[in-house]
Amino acid sequence: MNLIIGIILFLSLAVVFLLFRSTEILSVAKKKMATSFEDSNNSFNAISGVVFMFLSFAVIFWYSYDQFENYFLPMASKHAPEVELLFWVTMAVTFTVFIITQVVMFYFGYRYRYKKERKAYFYPENHKLEIVWTVIPAIVLVGLIGWGLVKWNNIMGPPPKDAEVIEIMGYQFAWASRYPGPDNELGDANYKLIDVDNIVGIDFTDSSSLDDFMPREIHIPKGKPVLFKIKARDVIHSVYLPYMRSQMNAVPGMPTQMWFIPTKTTAEMREETGNENFNFEIVCNKICGRAHFSMKHTVIVEEEWEYIKWKNEQKSWIEKNPDYYANFIKNNSIDVAVLND
Repeated sequence: MNLIIGIILFLSLAVVFLLFRSTEILSVAKKKMATSFEDSNNSFNAISGVVFMFLSFAVIFWYSYDQFENYFLPMASKHAPEVELLFWVTMAVTFTVFIITQVVMFYFGYRYRYKKERKAYFYPENHKLEIVWTVIPAIVLVGLIGWGLVKWNNIMGPPPKDAEVIEIMGYQFAWASRYPGPDNELGDANYKLIDVDNIVGIDFTDSSSLDDFMPREIHIPKGKPVLFKIKARDVIHSVYLPYMRSQMNAVPGMPTQMWFIPTKTTAEMREETGNENFNFEIVCNKICGRAHFSMKHTVIVEEEWEYIKWKNEQKSWIEKNPDYYANFIKNNSIDVAVLND
């Protein structure tokens, strides 16, 4: 089958090449070109380009005006306004450059369209022009990148010591989360221990893992730093919280992290948006396969006292899976008394 497909592709390319050659030979045989047709054709293309530019600008500005409210999602984290400002400044700069370059490009296409009586002007170099269009973009880009780097380091750098630590694991096509128990210390994990039940590879040889728990949905407290320790099990995913203006890639074999401070509870957002079914969500922002669209995980933001109450009510993973834990102990010949100590 592969051989047949290869032959078909080869023959198709051969046909295209022969058609091209025959057209070229025909043009040479005529020994002259229809000048009037060529002039009108160039004028038509140049004018069409200008019309296309104005129509495109009209559609862009109309759509932006019509969807203006949807461009500004509510913000629900402490650093979100800073990220939002950086985003819109970058958009303003790039959009302005886009408009200028498109106008110049289509204008030149129209102004200098082919005419038989016109001779091209040889313009080999202009050092001042080269310096201008090199230095100005360099300064603007360094400014934007430097500003972004400062914000990036604030968000991705070391979190406050009192941050709530939550492990996030991305896999095709879902998310899993793991919390530390009463000891407030997240236990070790090992990719070799990952299976159908132990989807994040919890390592029970580490006593800190014994009280870890894995809820169906993520709960985080309002007004307190939250640190996401991020991993991927198979391909690259991306932990994205739109309303928090937070995002970080989940890369196999390379743990990453990000932290933020929620400023609005889920209840407050439901009231603000007028949507009683509103929920914060973690979504995957990397196309990771056929079911990429389904990678969503509910995030509930609560007042701190509500979060503490919810956390104290959670059962550890081994309490929910006692048979798995017993088999783990047996298969690894672990002394339970020593482990508990």
